[in-house]
Amino acid sequence: MVGVSCKADFLRGDWLLFCCFCSSNAWEKGVVFWLVRCGLREDDLGMRYGEKLQERMRVTGSRLCVGLDPRPDVALGGVEAVPEFLDRVVGETWEYAAAFKPNMAYFEAMGLRGLEILEGLLGRMPDEVPVILDAKRSDIGETQRYYAKSYFENWDVDAVTLNPFLGYDTIEPFLDWEGKGVYVLAVTSNPGSADFMRQKVGDRFVFELVQDICVRARAEGRKTDVGMVVGLTNASADVLDRVEDFPLLIPGLGAQGGDLGNMAGLGRTVADTINVSRGITYKEMDKGFGQKAREWADRIAAAYPVV
Repeated sequence: MVGVSCKADFLRGDWLLFCCFCSSNAWEKGVVFWLVRCGLREDDLGMRYGEKLQERMRVTGSRLCVGLDPRPDVALGGVEAVPEFLDRVVGETWEYAAAFKPNMAYFEAMGLRGLEILEGLLGRMPDEVPVILDAKRSDIGETQRYYAKSYFENWDVDAVTLNPFLGYDTIEPFLDWEGKGVYVLAVTSNPGSADFMRQKVGDRFVFELVQDICVRARAEGRKTDVGMVVGLTNASADVLDRVEDFPLLIPGLGAQGGDLGNMAGLGRTVADTINVSRGITYKEMDKGFGQKAREWADRIAAAYPVV
């Protein structure tokens, strides 16, 4: 081949993009692209969010989601020490993490500087680890459309948490983003989930009505994967027996005291990920972040292994 110039750039997820510009007949046909993913099959092109998360779990053997909830009021150095703190947490834990989950509230509490810190953090995250932005947004559809643009286009996070209680039309602006995911609040880890989510309407629990959002989105063939937030502290048999095989984001382990035994032997096949935040970032400070992440990943795998 004559007159070929090639460029290789790393893209999100360890993809390599090879752009070859040729002076031969290939030039007339335009640019030829070769996409190669290290360690993955060629058919991993165009993976859905759930598939990407499942693949990360396969590679690591871990369901651990590392929560990133920076608290400058309880750490030395204040707000300006937060970026370095988060970089250390991510740098020491990423090899054990199925996902990372920054919580918007902790960044917003630091004002505009907090949003700058979050944006900088997202730009430095390891490409191979999915990022779930814990935003719990809920508003009318037009406003939600701009939230979706902010998170999926501007910040390019992999998934986001949403409050579903304004109805399906408020979730729809998030549902046609290829390769992205959303988690709707179904049974949260706080005691107050008993006030609404675990109440019955007729012969069904409210969280089952939330699950209908997942069922509908899948039936409609939407591009975005839809899962649910189910807190481990409230994941009783009454709840889990009614939860279908949609991806779960499971908070409540660690400082909140959830029981991993609740997830054992359920025969689930999807990419459920279990979050630990304070248990890694602000507990047992005599241990390194990586050591704590490895210990939590091992505990989770023992109770609920990746298959």
